[in-house]
Amino acid sequence: MNRYLPVARQHFLAALASTSVVVKTICAVVVLLYLLSWAVDTPYALGVTPGYLFPPNFWVWTLVTHGVVEQHVWGVAANVGTVMACGRLLEPLWGALELLIFFAVVNVSAGLLAGFSYLLTYVATFDLDFLFAVRVHGAAGFLGGVLVALKQTMGDTTVLRVPQVRLKAAPALVLLLLALLRLSGLLDSSAPLAAYSYGALSGWVYLRFYQRHSRGRGDMSDHFAFASFFPEALQPAVGLLAGLVHSALVKIKVCRKMVKRYDVGAPSSITISLPGTDPQDAERRRQLALKALNERLKRVEDQSAWPSMDDEEDEDEDEVRTDTQPLLPGGRDPSSSSTPRTSGESSIISFEDAPSRS
Repeated sequence: MNRYLPVARQHFLAALASTSVVVKTICAVVVLLYLLSWAVDTPYALGVTPGYLFPPNFWVWTLVTHGVVEQHVWGVAANVGTVMACGRLLEPLWGALELLIFFAVVNVSAGLLAGFSYLLTYVATFDLDFLFAVRVHGAAGFLGGVLVALKQTMGDTTVLRVPQVRLKAAPALVLLLLALLRLSGLLDSSAPLAAYSYGALSGWVYLRFYQRHSRGRGDMSDHFAFASFFPEALQPAVGLLAGLVHSALVKIKVCRKMVKRYDVGAPSSITISLPGTDPQDAERRRQLALKALNERLKRVEDQSAWPSMDDEEDEDEDEVRTDTQPLLPGGRDPSSSSTPRTSGESSIISFEDAPSRS
């Protein structure tokens, strides 16, 4: 085990060196606050506590800091790994500034929604533990947003081959895993589950309606609809419910109405394009399609070649020529016989004068 640690450390440092200043800064803050947690209760001071988040205390800075606060080594590894994966896979498509905006939007939204949900739970149960005993912190919220973003950009990528699991199913599978861990008692709090759920939801809302790029804002494609996060059997019902909620949010000016653009000046027939489709995402899909086509063509070329028509005709002529030349008794060819033949002599042997046997 010890011989693999230097190799893993070398690969980690190489991957970290290739990332931007934003990723390096976030990772450094996570490690620094973990070391500080040995002397100070960082989850209390920097994590979201629902009772302190709202007036009269109003600890609003915790909405920004709770995403980089960790108390355990595995939490630090998960947090740093999530940020680095985001830097390697999403930052080349978005840029460092957009990555920082996404990090801030997801963490602030996840902390605010989680605190508000615990406040509503207190109103329903009058249990003060939901206000002052809960600490929302860690990478769970940002992990949910990153998995949603990876579903948008790399949803067709296969994560596991046996059983076959694609990246587009990762957000739902991680949510199910956290729910099972909470029900089994391995998670001592429901805060990671709540933070992950709200992080995934806020990440989807931002990417769906508000993210700015070269084609406008948001991503209104069908493969990124809210119903696509659920199993196929539930998608019709979820799609209907999501459509009603979206219509209500459009009326109160929270979300934008989905608009289709028609390019009637295109060289071909009418071209329909949806606003919010990233050209890089379209180029990625085109490259995947070309790769699949090349693989199919290569498999066809590897098969045995069909014989040409000329070869088949030559073989047929040889067979006809051989069959039309009868042999003399003893297997001799009549053309090779030394006895000369007249022009009127037939080449067919007649057995009419042969003596009959009784």
